[in-house]
Amino acid sequence: MSQKIFIKTFGCQMNEYDSNRIFDIVKKIGFQKTENYEDANCYLLNTCHIRDKAKEKVYHEIGRVKKIYRTKQKPIVIITGCVAQAENEEMIRREPYIDLVIGPQSYHKINNSILNHIEKRKKIDETEFDTDNKFNYLSKIKNYSSKVSSFLTIQEGCDKFCNFCVVPYTRGPEYSRPFIQIVNEAKNLVDNGVKEIILLGQNVNAYKSGNKRLSNLILEIEKFPEIERVRYTTSHPKDMTSDLIDIYKETKKLMPLVHLPIQSGSNKILNLMNRKHTVNEYLKVFDKLIEINPKIMFSSDFIIGYPGEEESDFRDTFDLINKINFINSYSFIFSPRPGTQAENLRLIDKKILSKRLEMVQNKLFENQINMNSSLENKVLNVLVENLTKDESMVFGRSEYMTPVIFNGKKEDIGKIIPVKIKKTNRSTLFGEKVNNLDQKVA
Repeated sequence: MSQKIFIKTFGCQMNEYDSNRIFDIVKKIGFQKTENYEDANCYLLNTCHIRDKAKEKVYHEIGRVKKIYRTKQKPIVIITGCVAQAENEEMIRREPYIDLVIGPQSYHKINNSILNHIEKRKKIDETEFDTDNKFNYLSKIKNYSSKVSSFLTIQEGCDKFCNFCVVPYTRGPEYSRPFIQIVNEAKNLVDNGVKEIILLGQNVNAYKSGNKRLSNLILEIEKFPEIERVRYTTSHPKDMTSDLIDIYKETKKLMPLVHLPIQSGSNKILNLMNRKHTVNEYLKVFDKLIEINPKIMFSSDFIIGYPGEEESDFRDTFDLINKINFINSYSFIFSPRPGTQAENLRLIDKKILSKRLEMVQNKLFENQINMNSSLENKVLNVLVENLTKDESMVFGRSEYMTPVIFNGKKEDIGKIIPVKIKKTNRSTLFGEKVNNLDQKVA
């Protein structure tokens, strides 16, 4: 069978990783990837359930596909990801155009599902939590990712049950992949030419396999001489264990940006959210890491307007942002997710929330602008990922994940290049390649 598959991905980095692995799987039954809707025999939408109206986005996309294929043979339509898990039976009932619904822990069944559908023309719903079998299956299939910076999932699911979050219901309980399985996949990525590995998990720092934790995994991956950089995301403050904090004393390749979502600067709101940590506990982690390495910076996520948030609670959040000087952070107005404890809570007036969100985002933008401006006329180490769209420049990232565009060449891809920053804006640094390697790197 030789057919083409179009994959569209919404949401988090883990969905990006999953989409790449899904393609690695379906290649086994003859599918080739296409970037054009019109060429596809199979259309796959990998969905995210974190933000508002996620379900409606799926039906909107299906509507677009219907129009494109109105006068052509219908493709096999597959919905995967967290919306598939949460809305499986309803989706097949509501939209007859959908053929397969496959949850995040059932990707190892996708080939059989496709082949069964082709043979029997039967709607298929695969949404059991079967994480162990999934990763055992995936460990036998080569990861073909050859991007300079590549994701590697090490942990899935969550046992924290924050009242606003769907992850425990869509990804299941916390599951950590076997240590050697991850190291073998990292070796696979190294063989593909990958230079930076980003370790992924819904609670990545909850990783534990036998007596191995995230800290052991980072130090093991550092041993690959070809790997230049290691990162991990997303962490929970409750799981910032002393061993993970302490490796910042010895690590050579772990980057100095810690993404540690706090969600609110108010202990009252954190308690209402069931976050299981306090602001003081968060600040202790911050202080310990800064003591180890003053160059470490923090990024975070903030939910604005969680039910019960009063002006004083919001002010606590704003003050915390001032105190820690977060960069590369995300902020959103609370939107209730179906099936969560917070689904039916009384919402705060939208006008108040819009004003609060604007204040937080302006402050976060100001932090980023100040950070970027402070780097002008300094030399940074930049890991080059690709050419720009017009191929006149190259694109890379600093140690803090900030995009950098400069006058490099194709031969620089995959290398760490010293770049002198000439100008900046809120999101990007612009610079020139430094030929004199004696210049001091910031």
